[in-house]
Amino acid sequence: MTSMIKAFALAASLGCCTAAAQAEPVRWTTYRIPETGTSVDIPASVFSEIAGRPDGYGQRFQTADGRANLTVQSAANDQGDSPARFLAKKNPPPNIQYKRVTSRFFAVSSYKGDYVWYNRCNFTGGYVHCVLINYPRAWERDWDGLVTRISLSLNRG
Repeated sequence: MTSMIKAFALAASLGCCTAAAQAEPVRWTTYRIPETGTSVDIPASVFSEIAGRPDGYGQRFQTADGRANLTVQSAANDQGDSPARFLAKKNPPPNIQYKRVTSRFFAVSSYKGDYVWYNRCNFTGGYVHCVLINYPRAWERDWDGLVTRISLSLNRG
């Protein structure tokens, strides 16, 4: 009986390893907004569907199942707002879980129901360059690396 348990354990572990080996790695690409020079790394194999256009310049993407979305957006900063002033004008909810504001950017994140939302906006060249990400709360731990890479890659080329 012990050898049978060992055989089942071995078969199960081989099945896990095979499944992991067959899992495709995330395929990244750089999305650029030509009008403003904004660029950002996006996981194209995750956000595989085009989902419309935001205000200003940019593109909205979503997962194949529509449960998560990513918006890359640039808009003119006609008022010359600082990141703090711009964020205040957007009237963010009071229950923000993460907030970092500097003289060059802001990043905020929180929960809305069963979803996580994350926004980062950089301020350069008279524009506000942003990424906005919404995804199920249950995916939060698995998506930490994706969100971090997207956020840190946002720049003005």
